[in-house]
Amino acid sequence: MERLRTLAGWMPAVILPAATLDQLVTILRSGSVVNLSAVTWLLFLLANLGALFLGRPESRLAVIQMGLAFGLTALLDVAIVGVIIAFGA
Repeated sequence: MERLRTLAGWMPAVILPAATLDQLVTILRSGSVVNLSAVTWLLFLLANLGALFLGRPESRLAVIQMGLAFGLTALLDVAIVGVIIAFGA
């Protein structure tokens, strides 16, 4: 059961930043922010920060997992919002 719990903790730690990074790379490669909303990505940023600060990890491993899942994703959200604003201007 502990292995399953550990695996479950790594899933968002890998998937959330990977999906966000993929979006950022797609934007940068295309050079276009058509149909992207800075407000939506700002809301994602706020949600990730909320999850990061409200979480109560029970171990050092959980702290790392939360940092990757929500902290790294929040940083990537900031980059996406910045790129949307820069490309949209």
